[in-house]
This record gives sequence, C-alpha cells and structure tokens, in this order.
Amino acid sequence: MLGPVPVDFILFAFTLLGVALFHKRTLEVALTGLAVILLYKFLFTGFRQGAGLAGFGAHMAHEWVILVNLLLLLLGFALLSRHFEESHVPLVLPRILPDDWKGGFVLLWMIFVLSSFLDNIAAALIGGTIASGVFRGKVHIGYLAAIVAASNAGGSGSVVGDTTTTMMWIAGVSPLSVLEAYVAAGTATMIYGVFAAKQQHAYSPIMKDPPAGIRVDWARVGIVAFILVVAIVANVVANVDFPEVLDHFPVIGVSVWLAILVTVPLRKPDWPLLPATLKGTIFLLSLVAAASMMPVEKLPAASWQTAFGLGFLSAVFDNIPLTALALHQGGYDWGFLAYAVGFGGSMIWFGSSAGVALANMYPEAKSVGSWLWHGWHIAVAYVIGFFFMLAIIGWHPDAPL
Repeated sequence: MLGPVPVDFILFAFTLLGVALFHKRTLEVALTGLAVILLYKFLFTGFRQGAGLAGFGAHMAHEWVILVNLLLLLLGFALLSRHFEESHVPLVLPRILPDDWKGGFVLLWMIFVLSSFLDNIAAALIGGTIASGVFRGKVHIGYLAAIVAASNAGGSGSVVGDTTTTMMWIAGVSPLSVLEAYVAAGTATMIYGVFAAKQQHAYSPIMKDPPAGIRVDWARVGIVAFILVVAIVANVVANVDFPEVLDHFPVIGVSVWLAILVTVPLRKPDWPLLPATLKGTIFLLSLVAAASMMPVEKLPAASWQTAFGLGFLSAVFDNIPLTALALHQGGYDWGFLAYAVGFGGSMIWFGSSAGVALANMYPEAKSVGSWLWHGWHIAVAYVIGFFFMLAIIGWHPDAPL
C-alpha cells in the first residue's frame, strides 16, 4: 500500500497516463507497464491465486480464453471490414442516407441496431468502413468517438451484443432485465448523435451521390454476412447449450476464423492488413492482462451510485472483471449495470475493444486528449442517459443470483 492505495493500482494508473501522454508509443507504454506490474507481482504480492509461477499459471488458466478471443476477433473482424469495404457497399449508401448532417445521424443509428445482434467490434469496424466511404475518407475524431459509442450502446441492452451482457445471461440474468438499458442507451444516442453528426458535416459533408460506375461485389457481401452469421450462431448456441465451454475455449473467435478460412476460395482476404492490426491488438491485450491482475476483490455496496461510477471506471479499466465482481456481489439493477459498463468505455478510445479496433483503422484517434476534447458529448450523453433511466424506470435491484 502507498497510503490507502495499493501499489498495483498506482502502477496501472501510470501505465494509463503514459498511454494518454505518449499516444504515438501506446504499444511500447502498455507492454512496459505490463512488464513492471508482472515483476512487482512476482517479487512482492503474488497473484490472486497464489505466489510465483504457480500463481501466475493459475491466473492465466482463467484469463487466456478472454485474451485469445479478443485476439482472434480483432484480427478477424479487421479482415471482415476490409471485405465489406471492397464490396463497394459503403460507396452506394449515399443513395439512401440523407444528404445533410442527418445522414451521419442515421448512420450512427444503423451502427446501434447492428450492434444489438453483432459483436460491438464488428459493428464499430463496419461503421468505420461506411464512414470512410460516405465521408470521402475524412472522418472527424468526434464522429469516430460516436461510432464507438453507438456500437457499445447498441450492445448494452442485448445479451448477444456485448461480452458483459453475455456474461450476465450466462450467470442467470434474464434478457428482459438487460433490455431496459436501451432506455438510457437510446437517450444517450439521441444526444451525442446530433452533436457528432453536426461535427462531421462541418468537417466533411456526406456524399450526395455515389461515384459513377460503382458495382457492388456481392460475393464479398455474402462473405461478410456468412462470417457474421457464424459468429452469432456460435455465440447463441454456446450460451444456450454449452455455457461451460465458454470459460474454457475461445468459441466465438475460433468460429470467426473458421468462417474466414472457408471463404478464402471465393475472395482472398487482405492478409497484409494483419501486421498493423496486430500491434493495436497486442496493446489492448496488454491493458486487459494488466487490469486482470489488479486487486479488485470487492466493489462498494450495490446501488445506483455505484453503477453510475462503474461507467466512468470502465473507460480506463477492463469492464469484464468489473462485471464479474458485480455478478458475484449481486443486488444490482442489471439494466443499469449493463448500460454503465457497456457504454462507459466509449469515453476514452482504449476503454473498449470496439474503440481499439476503430483506432487501428484510424490511427489519429489514438490521442486521449483529442478523443476527450472532440468527443465531449459522449460523457455528457452518458450522464443524461443514466439519470433519464433512473427517473423513468427507477432503481429496482434484482435478488442475488
């Protein structure tokens, strides 16, 4: 302890501060931070499961599934988004999107709906690909933040839309209990969506008409659809019929890659895209691994105030262990928790896997200062959405699971 704060937290805080200050060296900072935290755990405190290599091995026996799933999904969905880009669908969307700022607003709602049944990483990358097409490759950082927010908001009310809500479903939370999160998520999207769409319109207006001679590559569209269907089916089947398997094998990530490999004869994926994507992926895995070793053994008493605070904590701390702790503790209104830990990570670019995935596509987003300055409306929308749901629905904690 250093005063009332465990040294582990101080080391992790310095790592996050380094990421914020040296946004062009985020991978190096994250790996250095992870190495320092590991050294400290080995030399002084040990791990939650024990000391030394045995404790570390027991810790990784639980964490490796999460890390491998993230690795496979971030790399796989990067290839999927390139298939979607090369299908030319993003270039023909100006035919159906409004011509003014409302085009960007409608696109955010499309991402929101996609994320209700897709993984939020896929929804964010598809949204980023469409934005690049319809805005001629010039996407405002405030709008990038809104794309991430829409993908996280859309997944917050669906047990198949986000890892945290899927965890709640596996633990026995009713899908209807999570569904109420859409009251807050929808309200928030109405707020940040307007501001972000107007930012984007002032920066680079949407194309009024698609370029001449554009033809859709329907084979690539079919590949994208096939990969997404496989991911959804694998997720649902595993949760319903084999929930215990999810804790011991990266089902969804492996399913996505099997679908990618099966479709190679139809269209070759953009394999050269992987090295650059891998750097961003290792960055996220480093932060997730470091966060998993923090001594977060207990949360404050379950209340709406605690749930509200967890939203801000999720912007800098992995929301998976936070959700696991909340499920173990019980006494939460699960709709509020789903919104807080799901949407809260949107406030900083590395606060969610969707944000890291989109930052791999748009490296200029890897600046905490720019993200906070131009994406200020995300935090404001989070607060308004939370208190709107509190006023309309009220806090109704569920019985412990």
